[in-house]
Amino acid sequence: MIIDEQIQNIEKEIRETPYHKGTERHIGILRARIARLKDKQLEVETRSKKGGGGGGYAIKKEGNASVVLIGPPSVGKSTLLNKLTNANSKVAPYAFTTVSVIPGMMNYKDARIQILDVPGLIEGAEEGKGRGKEVLSVARGSNLLVIMTEVGKIDALERISKALQRNGIRLNQEKPKVAIEKKLGGGIIIHSNFKQEFDKETIKTIALEYGIKNAEITIKERLNIDRLIDSFSTSRVYIKAIYIVNKSDLGKYPKENIYKPLFISVYKNINLDILRDLIWDNLYFVRVYLVKPEKEPDFSNPIIAKKEDTLEDVGLELSSQFFENKKGAKIWGTGAKFSGQEVSLKTKVSEGMQIRFI
Repeated sequence: MIIDEQIQNIEKEIRETPYHKGTERHIGILRARIARLKDKQLEVETRSKKGGGGGGYAIKKEGNASVVLIGPPSVGKSTLLNKLTNANSKVAPYAFTTVSVIPGMMNYKDARIQILDVPGLIEGAEEGKGRGKEVLSVARGSNLLVIMTEVGKIDALERISKALQRNGIRLNQEKPKVAIEKKLGGGIIIHSNFKQEFDKETIKTIALEYGIKNAEITIKERLNIDRLIDSFSTSRVYIKAIYIVNKSDLGKYPKENIYKPLFISVYKNINLDILRDLIWDNLYFVRVYLVKPEKEPDFSNPIIAKKEDTLEDVGLELSSQFFENKKGAKIWGTGAKFSGQEVSLKTKVSEGMQIRFI
């Protein structure tokens, strides 16, 4: 039986099973089985693509980060790409103008941010309609998703978010705080100081579903069953997402929405500067500056780092040869208690920090 049919049969069983205390473990196991099958399906699809032609979808990543514009057809993604970058994506008032991935480069605050315009997602994208599987594959590999629709199609935000969720893409979520340390024997041992919605036998059964027979599993937060399954899955990716609604100048739109979208008008340049800032902020970028001995900081050539990066991360990114034998750093500006403060390489960077490795 092919994987799709197996998944459909399990989904049917879940729908037909009344949910209550006596069945929650069984339903949890069924959900885990679906997740494992989808992991397997993704592995098969990934292997089949290796060595084949990309058809416009084998995108070479460039710049400091990759951002994907994703949404239904004909909501202004191509026009937005052209406004944000130097790309030349076709623009027309009908659906499916974009039939492959169109890249552009947004230069902003000294960073080079690759923006990718992908074909519009339609109903049935997960089954491959409208090249949906390829679009979802590009989305999985991005650093940030900009989920875009227009006034009159705001329900598309929910539809697309759920499609991404079903395909293992977790939006604006942190990875579950679960450590799984496989052992050679001893069975499954579970540690947790948090009261869970499920019992230990459910955890063990899900672990066995994933072929884990001997392990120490440490759960460091309260989880629901879906987040527990995510901690075992090999295909989950965790990506930040921004929601935007185009053509806000053309009519009334609801003020309240669970996704809290930014309302823009690409045609009239409304809120595009705010969008650029949102992209920058959600990539967690900071600019830091090298200070050479006896010289002023080179403010014309910042290094683009992430907020969680340490000085060691920055040094290794520059060059392993340059960084060899460096034991610490002196810092000025933000993050420094005083000018030229000597700090360890484990110190986290901050916007505007000036660094001399020593």
